[in-house]
Parts: sequence; structure tokens; C-alpha cells
Amino acid sequence: MPVFRFKHFAVSNSRSAMKVNTDGVLLGALMTVTGRESHLLDVGTGTGSVALMAVQRLFVALYGTDGLFPETASASSPDPGISIEAIDIDQASADEASENFSCSPWCGSMTACHQSLASFEDSLRVTRPSARYDLVFSNPPYFESSLKAPDPRRRTARHADTLSYRDLVSFAAEWLSDSGRLSMILPADLEREVRRYAVSMGMYPLRLVRIRTSPRRPCSRIVMEFSREGTSFCLPGGAMEAGPGHAPSESVLTIMEEGTYSSEYRSLVSDFLFV
Repeated sequence: MPVFRFKHFAVSNSRSAMKVNTDGVLLGALMTVTGRESHLLDVGTGTGSVALMAVQRLFVALYGTDGLFPETASASSPDPGISIEAIDIDQASADEASENFSCSPWCGSMTACHQSLASFEDSLRVTRPSARYDLVFSNPPYFESSLKAPDPRRRTARHADTLSYRDLVSFAAEWLSDSGRLSMILPADLEREVRRYAVSMGMYPLRLVRIRTSPRRPCSRIVMEFSREGTSFCLPGGAMEAGPGHAPSESVLTIMEEGTYSSEYRSLVSDFLFV
């Protein structure tokens, strides 16, 4: 599909190694966005669709429906100072994301560049050692031992050789702000080992959303959010706090019921998709 149309933006979907997909949509809609975030980083952005969902949610949190059209927002509204950076190890993906950002209503707040996470971190140490991120998010490649695709770009996008959850957790442990969060969508069977590794790095589970395609199927994906000890939020869904002795917020999302999208899923994506 050359162009994938969301309700309030469209993305070119032809050159990126990883196309618009359900995992990305779920991450963009499920990850915690409070409206207080200023500096965000999308690792492995692909088409940039998840970053665009995040910035839409931020501007709506700040401006209400005017946030969908920033040029019409009240001049008396506070300057959000939002900066969303997106990186991708694949040149064509980074270029396509950059073009998608430039065509969006929030183009002034978004940049994309062709860099691996390791290279990006090296550049931060030299040029912006005091940088801190309020939200780092990723729909990372996660295949570690399965048969690899013959196309090298597709292989890089799908396999954890070049970006693993360990890389993301290690980066977040150093570069998150005091109340910052790391949000990832991963196979559900990785939950235990990801939680164990995160805690070893001083990052604690804040929120877990397990995802199943239908009521009779086991959960196949999980959105995991981590923060430093002591991080807490009071949201409409309830209070969340990270750290030893604090259980993360947990829920289950069912995508399909009786052969159609569940009402829960429709409600979740209603600001983004025509479902």
C-alpha cells in the first residue's frame, strides 16, 4: 500500500523496510502519554507512524481538538516545546519518515535521521550530554533465532541482531528524565526475561498491557512500560508507581470478538483509524 491513511495524517508506506503494522498501531495508541512530555525518541521509526500517533496525542492533550490543527491553536496557549526525534538504521526508512513528518500538521516538532541507536547515543555523549527524554518508545525487531528473511533490509527490520530490548533498556536507564518512561511492544513470551533484565538496570515495570487476537487465544503481544524507582502517575485509569514492592498496572486487550473488532479495540484506535 503506497499510502496508509490515518484519520488526521497519512504516511507514505512504500520504501520503509517495515510497513505500517498492527503492532505499531497498538503501541502508538496504548503507550502512556500524559501531555507533560516534551522530549521524545522513537527508535526504529520505520514510516514514522508511531511517532505521528504520539505527537497527535500530545497536541490534543495540550490543545484539545485544536491540537489536530496546530496552526489554529490559540495564540494564548502555552508553547508546548515538543521535540520528537526518530531514528532508523535503514536509510530509506529514515528518509520516508522524514517526508511523512514534513507533510503532517506537527512537522515543526518532528525530525528523523538515519542512525543506529548506538551511533545516536555516541553523538548524544559528544553534542548533548545533558539531554534527557520523557518518553522513549520502540516497536523493535524481536526475532532472535528463527529463519531469516533473504532481503537484508527486511532482515534488519525484523531481527534483534541490530536492536534488542536490552539495547533499549540500557539506553533508557541512562537517558530518561527522572519521570521518563520506556514503552515497547514485544512478544508476550518475553515478558519475564525483559522484566528481569530491566530491574537489573534499575528500571521497574510501570504498566503492562497483554494483547490477544480473540478471547480464546493466548496473549501474543505485550506493551511494556518501565520507569525508574519512585516514578508515579495519576491517570484516569488509576495511579501507577514504579519500584520494588509496587505492582505494575496490568490489563488485557482483546482485538477481535465474534469475527469483528471488539468495542474495546475500536475505542482504543478511534482517534486514528477508520474502523
